[in-house]
Amino acid sequence: MTQEQFIHKINIVAQADTSADPVGWTAENPLWGHCAVVSLLAQDYFGGELIRGDLSTLQKYAYLRSHYWNRLPVGQEIDFTATQYSDLTYTQLDSEVRERTRVMSHPDTLKRYQFLKSRFEAIVLYLRHPHPKRKPAHIEPVFKHPNFI
Repeated sequence: MTQEQFIHKINIVAQADTSADPVGWTAENPLWGHCAVVSLLAQDYFGGELIRGDLSTLQKYAYLRSHYWNRLPVGQEIDFTATQYSDLTYTQLDSEVRERTRVMSHPDTLKRYQFLKSRFEAIVLYLRHPHPKRKPAHIEPVFKHPNFI
């Protein structure tokens, strides 16, 4: 899977129930609140390290506390959820490498990651072997997304 394919699919499967801020989540900004869980999923597919940026000094985003992105094995840093912020890039943040186990030690993050991963993998599997009678029920809303496939 290419990075572009990953981004396309993640924009489709990201929903309010997998956002760290479901109240702020909208269909127009589907990656809102998804940086940690998307970064974990991206690490599953592309390897590398998780990078945590500090949002506590930015009044507008301080309530979110942090932002995550990935450093790929080749050293390239990529923010798969960059579109959630119209006025901020990860390069503006103080950052540090975070161990996967630490990020996943937060029960809510782990739950959201597992749900997002399950939904993502169901879509990947379905697209490899499409069959109308095999649509997994837990991803039914995804099939109605205007950008599906």
